Amino acid sequence: MSKVLIVGGKVVDPVAGTQHAADVAIDGGKVAAIGKRLARPAAARVIDAEGCLVTPGLIDPHVHLREPGNERAETIASGTAAAVEGGFTSVCCMPNTSPALDNDSMIQFVLTRAEKSGACRVFPVGAVSKGRRGEELAEIGLMARAGAVGFSDDGDCVASAGLMARALAAVKATGAALMQHCQEPTMTRSAVMHAGEVSTRLELGGWPRAAEELIIERDARLNRSIGCRYHVQHISSGESVEIVRRARAQGQPITAEATPHHLLLTHETIETSGYDTHYKMNPPLREKSDIAAIKKGIADGTIGVLGTDHAPHTAESKEVPFDSATFGIIGLETALALYARALVHDGVIDWPRLVALMTIEPARLCGLDAMGLGMLEVGGPADVTVIDPKAEWTIKPANLVGHSKNTPFIGWKVKGRAVATIVAGKVRMIRR
Repeated sequence: MSKVLIVGGKVVDPVAGTQHAADVAIDGGKVAAIGKRLARPAAARVIDAEGCLVTPGLIDPHVHLREPGNERAETIASGTAAAVEGGFTSVCCMPNTSPALDNDSMIQFVLTRAEKSGACRVFPVGAVSKGRRGEELAEIGLMARAGAVGFSDDGDCVASAGLMARALAAVKATGAALMQHCQEPTMTRSAVMHAGEVSTRLELGGWPRAAEELIIERDARLNRSIGCRYHVQHISSGESVEIVRRARAQGQPITAEATPHHLLLTHETIETSGYDTHYKMNPPLREKSDIAAIKKGIADGTIGVLGTDHAPHTAESKEVPFDSATFGIIGLETALALYARALVHDGVIDWPRLVALMTIEPARLCGLDAMGLGMLEVGGPADVTVIDPKAEWTIKPANLVGHSKNTPFIGWKVKGRAVATIVAGKVRMIRR
């Protein structure tokens, strides 16, 4: 395996929350040395990181790779290519495929396919229920032994309280986290956007905040006597943040994640864009007050993980009336810059904390820290991202290397970009 030397950058330690000038030497897929003015190994590839941050490889705990079943929208190969383009060295893929990732054979399928065609590491998340139908527990233990790093019915909520209680107990036995898509289904039938004055004016089905909040409250109550690690996916309501805050203060093992679009866009954009279906999200875009509450939750540590909810869709599935369009947008190629805009440039957190929220924190959520991922240490895996925080660029279709281009951020001028992505010592993407 080739040797790599990264010189002139600032190494970010997301565990300590610090950064310091140092070089990083990579040899044989491992970090060989970190220090100032390291000697250049023979035949080493040198990456100039002047003015850049050298960080552990970014980790996305929430992506949809669509394989098997919807390869026209994305594949493991195309999705991981998008990941390294955005600086991610590891992604955790959701189980809402066809068939669902609800047994050990399907988990093994993803791992095998990723080993053959993936540009970065892929860790599958197993379904909570068989077929994600919310009726019967899936093979939790077998999937955990096969390599599932978490469990979720994402795309759908585990709506049954009885099934949820059994799921929490089963997942706790594995040590993994149960990742809940918090959406009370009877409150969101025919709902396509946030319930408010805009949905009323546009005569579109409204999706109330309470549909998210009730599930979090219910699950927190169920989990009091169980103690499973519980994770709220793509939080969108300001009151949801407060519910998580209270549960954490009571000592519950609950975490939450935010996504870029819920920090930068509101429900008003659906009207101003002329019903552009690229603004149709699940959960929906909400109001400025919700954005402020989510930012506060990130600042005070209530929300400790950042994900993308990368949700690729074919063009034709978006080129339909708003009511009929699919939910969701892509995010792997754009997340870093969008998070920098929403959080660093707005003074919510600094770059070291942003790096932590995109490295060590998702690693801890999914148990990847046990593999040395999410950290940059001598002897650890050489998963490294080099970030130029001052790089200015415009989001264009040409920047999007995945199969799908469904994003409302086309044309946005942003600042901050991954300029090199190294996975297990291999340079998978470089702009320098």
